[in-house]
Amino acid sequence: MSIIQLRSIYKSYAQGDMALAVLKGIDLEIHAGEFVSIMGSSGSGKTTLLNIIGCLDVFDEGDYMLNSHAYQGKIAQASVDELAGIRKQNIGFVFQQFNLIPRLSAARNVELPLIYKGIAKSKRQQRVKQALQRVDLEDRAEHTPAQLSGGQQQRIAIARALVNQPDILVADEPTGSLDTQTGIDIMRLFQSLNASPDQHGMTIIMVTHEEDIAAYSKRIIRLQDGKIIDDRATDAAYHAAGKAA
Repeated sequence: MSIIQLRSIYKSYAQGDMALAVLKGIDLEIHAGEFVSIMGSSGSGKTTLLNIIGCLDVFDEGDYMLNSHAYQGKIAQASVDELAGIRKQNIGFVFQQFNLIPRLSAARNVELPLIYKGIAKSKRQQRVKQALQRVDLEDRAEHTPAQLSGGQQQRIAIARALVNQPDILVADEPTGSLDTQTGIDIMRLFQSLNASPDQHGMTIIMVTHEEDIAAYSKRIIRLQDGKIIDDRATDAAYHAAGKAA
């Protein structure tokens, strides 16, 4: 079942008196339960594409179907608040820089999206506990970011992305600030989330420039000059081995 459908997506940015075309007619379909990496050189449009998928940015032309809802006009002309509402219902985000609030504990950082959503305190506490368990950091709940390693901070950021129980997890260079082994650990966590029965195989869409990191996903989409030039499955043996390692 398709969870995301993009049809003829175009996006340009103003550059002085000129318009710089960044995406040039993107057609893309992502099914529920996929783990997809988006790759490309600097300026290829990969981050812009991820931002449009994640409703952090709007497109100029095209159609976007998200969770069977057509957002052709809504996303293309959406206000900041409208985009936030769409994200809140569907998407969790993980970034290269963990974006944790330094003065708050890990648990409080994870809880913030639930506070913004107006969830009752008793339900918030239960969901925070479950999210921290998902990333194996329940014992670090009261630690501040300064008391955590980089890998632990990224796991807390992932727990924060999971706490609203989104259908889609969007990750922008999630291992870019981590050492090699910690990056592998994060990819194995993503694989477990993608395969998890109680998450129904969470859909994960990730931008990375690292081939070895992309190989942990099930599918790699390559962009060049704002167009998709390659779209294929990864070596099933590789990502199966990654899960077992």
